[in-house]
Amino acid sequence: MALSGKRVEDGRERVHVQIRIAGDRQEYELRSLQGWLRREPATRGAAMALGGKAPEPGSMGQLVDVLQLVTGNGWSAASFVLSVLAWRQTRPSPPRVVIRHGDVEVSLAEGTDEEVRRVVAALEQVDGTPESS
Repeated sequence: MALSGKRVEDGRERVHVQIRIAGDRQEYELRSLQGWLRREPATRGAAMALGGKAPEPGSMGQLVDVLQLVTGNGWSAASFVLSVLAWRQTRPSPPRVVIRHGDVEVSLAEGTDEEVRRVVAALEQVDGTPESS
Protein backbone atom coordinates (compact mmCIF):
# COMPACT_ATOMS: atom_id res chain seq x y z
CA MET A 1 0.00 0.00 0.00
CA ALA A 2 1.33 3.44 -0.86
CA LEU A 3 2.47 5.69 1.93
CA SER A 4 0.54 8.86 2.48
CA GLY A 5 2.11 12.27 2.90
CA LYS A 6 3.87 14.86 0.78
CA ARG A 7 6.59 13.75 -1.65
CA VAL A 8 8.38 15.01 -4.72
CA GLU A 9 7.76 12.87 -7.80
CA ASP A 10 8.98 13.74 -11.30
CA GLY A 11 10.15 17.10 -9.96
CA ARG A 12 6.66 17.98 -8.66
CA GLU A 13 5.33 17.97 -5.15
CA ARG A 14 2.55 15.41 -4.69
CA VAL A 15 0.22 14.94 -1.74
CA HIS A 16 -0.80 11.37 -0.87
CA VAL A 17 -3.91 10.75 1.22
CA GLN A 18 -5.56 7.49 2.28
CA ILE A 19 -9.24 7.34 3.19
CA ARG A 20 -10.96 4.52 5.04
CA ILE A 21 -14.60 4.12 5.98
CA ALA A 22 -15.68 2.52 9.24
CA GLY A 23 -18.49 0.00 9.15
CA ASP A 24 -19.62 -3.00 7.18
CA ARG A 25 -20.26 -1.22 3.86
CA GLN A 26 -16.70 -0.05 3.29
CA GLU A 27 -16.39 -0.88 -0.39
CA TYR A 28 -19.81 0.54 -1.30
CA GLU A 29 -19.16 3.76 0.63
CA LEU A 30 -15.60 4.15 -0.70
CA ARG A 31 -16.87 3.80 -4.28
CA SER A 32 -19.55 6.40 -3.56
CA LEU A 33 -16.99 8.77 -2.03
CA GLN A 34 -14.64 8.24 -4.98
CA GLY A 35 -17.41 9.20 -7.41
CA TRP A 36 -18.25 12.26 -5.31
CA LEU A 37 -14.62 13.43 -5.11
CA ARG A 38 -14.20 13.00 -8.89
CA ARG A 39 -16.97 15.60 -9.34
CA GLU A 40 -15.76 18.04 -6.67
CA PRO A 41 -13.69 20.99 -7.95
CA ALA A 42 -11.23 20.65 -5.03
CA THR A 43 -10.33 17.05 -5.92
CA ARG A 44 -11.41 16.61 -9.55
CA GLY A 45 -7.82 16.56 -10.88
CA ALA A 46 -6.50 14.12 -8.29
CA ALA A 47 -5.51 10.57 -9.16
CA MET A 48 -7.69 8.14 -7.20
CA ALA A 49 -7.52 4.40 -6.75
CA LEU A 50 -9.34 1.90 -4.61
CA GLY A 51 -7.14 -0.65 -2.89
CA GLY A 52 -7.03 -3.12 -0.13
CA LYS A 53 -5.79 -6.40 1.18
CA ALA A 54 -4.87 -9.30 -1.05
CA PRO A 55 -7.62 -11.91 -1.22
CA GLU A 56 -7.39 -14.85 1.13
CA PRO A 57 -7.19 -18.32 -0.42
CA GLY A 58 -10.66 -19.43 -1.48
CA SER A 59 -12.14 -15.92 -1.49
CA MET A 60 -13.71 -14.37 -4.56
CA GLY A 61 -11.56 -11.25 -4.84
CA GLN A 62 -9.79 -8.40 -3.17
CA LEU A 63 -11.36 -6.66 -0.20
CA VAL A 64 -11.52 -2.94 -0.99
CA ASP A 65 -10.89 -1.01 2.20
CA VAL A 66 -9.02 2.15 1.20
CA LEU A 67 -9.30 5.00 -1.29
CA GLN A 68 -5.93 6.48 -2.20
CA LEU A 69 -5.81 10.02 -3.50
CA VAL A 70 -2.77 11.70 -5.05
CA THR A 71 -2.93 15.38 -5.90
CA GLY A 72 -0.52 18.15 -6.84
CA ASN A 73 0.47 21.53 -5.50
CA GLY A 74 -3.13 22.75 -5.27
CA TRP A 75 -3.81 20.62 -2.17
CA SER A 76 -6.11 22.35 0.28
CA ALA A 77 -6.88 20.40 3.42
CA ALA A 78 -9.90 22.62 4.13
CA SER A 79 -11.43 22.12 0.68
CA PHE A 80 -10.78 18.39 0.85
CA VAL A 81 -12.37 18.00 4.30
CA LEU A 82 -15.40 20.09 3.26
CA SER A 83 -15.83 17.85 0.20
CA VAL A 84 -15.75 14.73 2.38
CA LEU A 85 -18.13 16.35 4.86
CA ALA A 86 -20.57 17.25 2.07
CA TRP A 87 -20.49 13.63 0.86
CA ARG A 88 -21.14 12.34 4.42
CA GLN A 89 -24.23 14.53 4.61
CA THR A 90 -25.71 12.71 1.59
CA ARG A 91 -25.49 9.32 3.32
CA PRO A 92 -28.58 7.90 5.08
CA SER A 93 -26.33 6.95 8.01
CA PRO A 94 -23.14 9.04 7.71
CA PRO A 95 -20.13 6.77 8.30
CA ARG A 96 -16.99 7.63 10.22
CA VAL A 97 -14.25 8.57 7.73
CA VAL A 98 -10.62 7.96 8.67
CA ILE A 99 -8.11 10.09 6.75
CA ARG A 100 -4.37 9.47 6.74
CA HIS A 101 -1.96 12.11 5.46
CA GLY A 102 1.72 11.58 6.24
CA ASP A 103 2.06 10.40 9.82
CA VAL A 104 -1.27 11.98 10.73
CA GLU A 105 -4.47 9.94 10.99
CA VAL A 106 -7.74 11.67 11.89
CA SER A 107 -11.41 10.73 11.97
CA LEU A 108 -14.41 12.66 10.76
CA ALA A 109 -17.31 11.18 12.70
CA GLU A 110 -19.72 13.91 13.80
CA GLY A 111 -19.11 16.73 11.35
CA THR A 112 -19.22 19.43 14.02
CA ASP A 113 -17.44 22.73 13.40
CA GLU A 114 -14.88 21.90 16.10
CA GLU A 115 -14.19 18.47 14.61
CA VAL A 116 -13.78 19.95 11.11
CA ARG A 117 -11.31 22.56 12.45
CA ARG A 118 -9.35 19.85 14.28
CA VAL A 119 -9.23 17.57 11.21
CA VAL A 120 -8.17 20.41 8.87
CA ALA A 121 -5.44 21.55 11.30
CA ALA A 122 -4.13 17.99 11.62
CA LEU A 123 -4.09 17.42 7.85
CA GLU A 124 -2.26 20.69 7.23
CA GLN A 125 0.70 19.19 9.05
CA VAL A 126 2.93 16.49 7.62
CA ASP A 127 5.67 15.02 9.75
CA GLY A 128 4.85 17.66 12.36
CA THR A 129 5.62 20.59 10.09
CA PRO A 130 2.82 22.96 8.96
CA GLU A 131 2.49 23.00 5.20
CA SER A 132 3.12 26.25 3.38
CA SER A 133 0.23 27.80 1.50
